[in-house]
Amino acid sequence: MKPSSTPTPSFQTSAAALARAGSDVMALPFDLARDNYVRAVRAGLIERSMLHSARFTRTLRMFENLALGLWARKI
Repeated sequence: MKPSSTPTPSFQTSAAALARAGSDVMALPFDLARDNYVRAVRAGLIERSMLHSARFTRTLRMFENLALGLWARKI
């Protein structure tokens, strides 16, 4: 049997799943920050504002992209 130079579809699928799982683990601190922001708003510690929420989300997305580079999720 001649070895193939192209990866098999199952290997590609497994590699993609592993990369996605790694990305999810690395993004966990940013998900926790989003969750904490929501909880603070619900508790009344932070003013409920769509503008503040959008600014927070944009800033956090920027930090996630800077910290994780290519592994950052596209939210």
